[in-house]
Amino acid sequence: MNLRIRSAGATAITRLILGSAFLAACAAPTAPAPVEVVVTQEVPVEVVVTQEVQVEVVVTPTPEPTASPKSGGTLIAARAADMTGLDPHKQTAFSSFRVLEHIYEPLLNLDKDMNVVPNLAQSWEWSDDGLTLTMTLQEGVVFHNGTPMTSEDVKATYERILNEETAAAARSFFSSIASVEAPDAATVVFTLSTPNAALLAAMTNPNSGIMSKALLDGGWDPASEAVGTGPFKLANWEPDNILELERNPDYWRAGLPYLDKIEFRTIPDESSILAGLRAGTIDWALINDPRVGLVAASGASDLVKDTAPALAYHVLQLNASRPMFEDVKVRQAISCAIDRQQVLDTASLGEGEVVSPATPLFYRADLGSLFCYQKDLDQANSLLAEAGNPAVAFTVIVAAGEPPTAVAEAQNIQAQLAEIGVTVEIETLELGVYVDRWLKGDFDAAVALNGGNPDPHNMFFRYWHSTGNLNSVANYSAPEIDALLAEAVALTDPAERKAVYDQIQQKLAEAAPWVWLYVGYEYRIYQPYVENYTNMSNGQTIYLREPWLNK
Repeated sequence: MNLRIRSAGATAITRLILGSAFLAACAAPTAPAPVEVVVTQEVPVEVVVTQEVQVEVVVTPTPEPTASPKSGGTLIAARAADMTGLDPHKQTAFSSFRVLEHIYEPLLNLDKDMNVVPNLAQSWEWSDDGLTLTMTLQEGVVFHNGTPMTSEDVKATYERILNEETAAAARSFFSSIASVEAPDAATVVFTLSTPNAALLAAMTNPNSGIMSKALLDGGWDPASEAVGTGPFKLANWEPDNILELERNPDYWRAGLPYLDKIEFRTIPDESSILAGLRAGTIDWALINDPRVGLVAASGASDLVKDTAPALAYHVLQLNASRPMFEDVKVRQAISCAIDRQQVLDTASLGEGEVVSPATPLFYRADLGSLFCYQKDLDQANSLLAEAGNPAVAFTVIVAAGEPPTAVAEAQNIQAQLAEIGVTVEIETLELGVYVDRWLKGDFDAAVALNGGNPDPHNMFFRYWHSTGNLNSVANYSAPEIDALLAEAVALTDPAERKAVYDQIQQKLAEAAPWVWLYVGYEYRIYQPYVENYTNMSNGQTIYLREPWLNK
């Protein structure tokens, strides 16, 4: 039988006040002999039978699931880039988040469907006017040094984040907080200057991990020692080699984590990571390169390929403060000259989709409503002519390995812009150097992978509001965008909020300080004996506290 199946796929969509995202899960192999095709209304399937013959189906056996989780063992995990620092409030690299989120915990978390759920705060309540948020903390939480966590620690943490001298990466998320009070050990009261419908989603961010007030008051340096409340403790770190986490025996979630230890190995070549997975020397891997993700579970491999559509977005950032980009018509010409789908197809082999500035599904703008989202060389050349036909040349910085598609994206953009006479030089930097220059806004342009969030306020405000703490990275602001951002975050009705964020996206696309490109996938590849892992659209690996090794 020659069987061809064409499937649109089934997609689960969750619509929230805070935003939306969707996840796709990969099912375990089943034995399809004889072959049975089930057609449902949600998953259209076209079946063409041209000849009836015998089909030999090879099924790779997988371990039977255990009746209950097994405790113990070491998970050998691999990723291409090491973290760049220990202070969770200051980190911006994804590679740092993927470790620190196991050591430090925020007040709230996201579940696999991007719903806000309790974490260190077990419950919360808003006042009728939306200006007071009262949180009740979990009982029995202790820091890794054995001291209990109380509301005073939460108060001290948020005051540190809000202090401009800290240079906290997420400070803009919490700029509406006027004061934090700790009326008793289990209660925290946040008083806001203006309503903030995005605050709960912001409180799930790894950049808001709770720290010990006693340690902070005692001169402790979070950049040199990690002490959190998370399921794992930092046991050993050999930069760019091995990082070891050990189980926190006093973790407040009873029975978790199941693993005794996680050993993160830094292996810059993701093809080598895949080879280790296939050889059985690696249990679990965080894969960023879609070329590796596509082939990870091919052939007779029994590896689990776990993918989730990402909220993080690929983008070409133009520094509007540099002379070559001060004229909006030049920026617009660059936007018009770039075929975003071609960048996606070239760098990520089509693994993803072209996206608007807001990546949560519910808040995405119609691409047809955005300025020059389709390549138009005639319009690009006309805009350059209106700008006086300047000789446009610039250097774009890219990070080596994060993401692994960055150089290919830059090279494709370089070739496309040559069609309108724009000269692009590519400067590839080590990740730590890239992050340092990026934070300082020290670049003409940058190819970047920026984090998404279920709420667009937490994506937009820190870059595009004139007071945002990363506005110096974006190097563009406008009074009308400031006003729209303030309006949107105060609304609670999702439809009303979406209408305002659509306007913001239209204004950003027209001003073209950045050229938004596409979103890809979050790939996690692991052995079939790694049970009960949950992949997430925002890239977090917090649910490594829940898997066990069935071997």
